[in-house]
Amino acid sequence: MDKIIFEKVGKRLKQARELRHITLEDAGKKVDVHKSTVLRWENGETEKIKLPVIEILANYYNVNPVWLMGYDVPMERQEIESNVFPITDTPKKVPVVGRISAGLPILATENIEGYEFAPSSQIKEGYTYFYLRVQGDSMNLKFNEGDIVLVQKQDDLENNEIGVILVNGFDATVKKYRKENGLVILEPMSTNPENTVQIYNPKDIPIKIIGKVVSYQGKI
Repeated sequence: MDKIIFEKVGKRLKQARELRHITLEDAGKKVDVHKSTVLRWENGETEKIKLPVIEILANYYNVNPVWLMGYDVPMERQEIESNVFPITDTPKKVPVVGRISAGLPILATENIEGYEFAPSSQIKEGYTYFYLRVQGDSMNLKFNEGDIVLVQKQDDLENNEIGVILVNGFDATVKKYRKENGLVILEPMSTNPENTVQIYNPKDIPIKIIGKVVSYQGKI
């Protein structure tokens, strides 16, 4: 996480605690730390706060733990109607992949640079998910270099969906996908005119769809 994310998490920790009229001392007792530690977390020094601590404080403050971690979701816990029991939107651990190239499985140890969390509402049963760190500015109208995009692993895309595509065995690219008359069209969404539309004939150049981009987060 960068400094901006630290500060955002800290502000939300303080906002939730004060909203419930909970003291620094009581919050510290809940997670077995001194109140000064809670204050440091609220001031943006969150590099030492662990996920279990966030989950405990989210329960104590009665807020969505995903919101508490700085994501743009509602603060209040979201309950989905069920004839069995209410389900809350909880964070799911997802690997962050730095790059994808031919020859290695996507989630090979060499490719994974760490782990981040995604809201469970974005995770479907039966699919594999990973974050891919964006390189370059070819999609800067949607997300910037260094952002991470959440990818649902699949081998097909609908026209105009944003996907991760491996071209000719080289590093995978993130582009808007389209297929017309047997040709694959990869369209950048960029302010940089050097990023141009790429058109490929799959009969001549191997094209492999890695997955669909379902969401993204700013630099983590």
